[in-house]
Amino acid sequence: MAQEGVIAGTGRILVMDDEEFIREVAASMLTRMGYEVVLAADGKSALDLYAVALADGMPFDAVILDLTVPGGMGGQEAIRKLKELHPEVRAIVSSGYSTDPIMADPTRFGFCGTIKKPYLVQDMSAVLRTVIT
Repeated sequence: MAQEGVIAGTGRILVMDDEEFIREVAASMLTRMGYEVVLAADGKSALDLYAVALADGMPFDAVILDLTVPGGMGGQEAIRKLKELHPEVRAIVSSGYSTDPIMADPTRFGFCGTIKKPYLVQDMSAVLRTVIT
C-alpha cells in the first residue's frame, strides 16, 4: 500500500460489529490492505461463521470483535465461546470506549490485541501485523 505506516497483509479476517457502517468501513480498509473479509452483525453470527470456516479447513487468521452489541452477543461473550471452539483463535477487541477494562488489558480476557473506533488504517494494519505474525 502507498499509505505511510500501512503494511499490506494476506489472510482471512472475520469482522463482527452491530453497525453496518462500521462493518463496511472495516471491510473496505481490510480489502485494500490485501485481506479477505467476512462480516457478521453479532457474536452469534460470528460464532456460526467461525465454526463453518473451521470445519471447512479454512479458519480465519484473525477475528475483530465489537465489545458492545446492544441486544446481542458482544465481544466478551463471543471470545469465551470462540476459545471453547478453537483455543488458538486470534481475536482483536474493538470498541469506541477506550476506558473499558477489556480495552486496557485485552489478554486477560482472551484477546490478542485492541483496535479503537473510529478505525485508522495505520492502527488496523499494525494490530493485524502483530496478531497474525
